[in-house]
Amino acid sequence: MLSGLPGTGKSGIADGLARALRLPVLSVDPIESAIVGSGIPRSFETGLAAYQVAHDLADAMLAHGMTPVIDAVNSVEPAREMWRSLARRHEAQLRIIECVISDPAVHEARVAARRRGLAIPEPGWQDVVNRRSEWTPWPERHLTLDAIERVDKNVRAALDFLDG
Repeated sequence: MLSGLPGTGKSGIADGLARALRLPVLSVDPIESAIVGSGIPRSFETGLAAYQVAHDLADAMLAHGMTPVIDAVNSVEPAREMWRSLARRHEAQLRIIECVISDPAVHEARVAARRRGLAIPEPGWQDVVNRRSEWTPWPERHLTLDAIERVDKNVRAALDFLDG
């Protein structure tokens, strides 16, 4: 589980883990983009639907013995509990990697520069600030990675964490 505010490097680390471990990635933003791209107007509900699609795909993968990498903000407890419950149901270990950027100016610049080609708008800095206000710390043991570091260094740290 990769968790963190928009623009903190979750997708880059998810991609690195997927390549290194040959695992599928379930990323909420492209899922929501596909929902909106199909003609459904973007709303709070399309975001919820994207989490539900990722959850249901992860459920099916776990049922077939596959381990997915989840890439989602997961800033609020209901979203987090969804993944905890799924892990319990499959007797799987939920490994949490929280992504941050320690320098707010760098974070703001990265958010402003994002262009992923999705059918949903990129979040702006105010969106990130608003989500930060709802953020609660993960109570579980987790690894925190700072996107100030190079992606390859963070992927190595994540691999070490997953091995431990």
